Amino acid sequence: MFNWTLYRREMKSSWKMLAIFGGIMTMYISIIITMYDPELQDTLNDLVVMMPGLMDAMGFNAQAAGLIGFLSSYLYGFILIAFPMVFSILCGNKLIARYVDRGSMVSLLSAPVKRRTVAFTQMKVIATGIFALILFATILIITLCEINFPGELEISKLILMNVGLLCLHLFISGICFFSSCLFSDTKYSIGFGAGIPALMFILQMLGNVGGNAEKAKYFTFFTLFKPEGLVAGNGDAFVGILVLFAGAFVLFAGAIAVFSKKDLHI
Repeated sequence: MFNWTLYRREMKSSWKMLAIFGGIMTMYISIIITMYDPELQDTLNDLVVMMPGLMDAMGFNAQAAGLIGFLSSYLYGFILIAFPMVFSILCGNKLIARYVDRGSMVSLLSAPVKRRTVAFTQMKVIATGIFALILFATILIITLCEINFPGELEISKLILMNVGLLCLHLFISGICFFSSCLFSDTKYSIGFGAGIPALMFILQMLGNVGGNAEKAKYFTFFTLFKPEGLVAGNGDAFVGILVLFAGAFVLFAGAIAVFSKKDLHI
């Protein structure tokens, strides 16, 4: 059910995109971490108070305490959500829908390889990419924090947050991959694969602002990822990441089943 040759080829074609996203994340993570200074925390909190709408929308929390609280607020509210999500959108579309749209899927299926094998292998490609980005971010954060603030980072809590982050992005990549398997036209694949996560992200940002828009967060799966709750050990935060992981499994399984039975006209 797994084609090693196809997997290697797709991973080889994806390394440049992974490198680009890794570089962008490195820049932003480095900037955010170097901004941390307990003595300047009040200044940052004042900035959040001065621009409450913008800062709340991006998930920044003026009450974040300590290094782990600072990271959960300033990294996990926007930066570590947005960039891996864009990677999933781009990668998910190119793995299935683009092949079908260009008529080159026949080259993948001309060999004695089952559709289910092709779909499962392509699913492993996007899952590997997401895992690589989250692992890279984890190692980078730990390294930079230990260099700049030795002994201050609660590494176990950071890893716990990133496990939750991984579950969230697996769910998002599941949406993108399912859309890619469902639609044969890239405009529909991207439209749904990108449109659903983007809409949910906008609703989450509106919900963060509060007021009348706060109810919007109940219509988005991003609410299930609660980094502050994971750090605090809240039970509902753990339930949330379990739901995301289960949802990712269902989406990937559904994507493979759909692709295995669809009419490709080849």
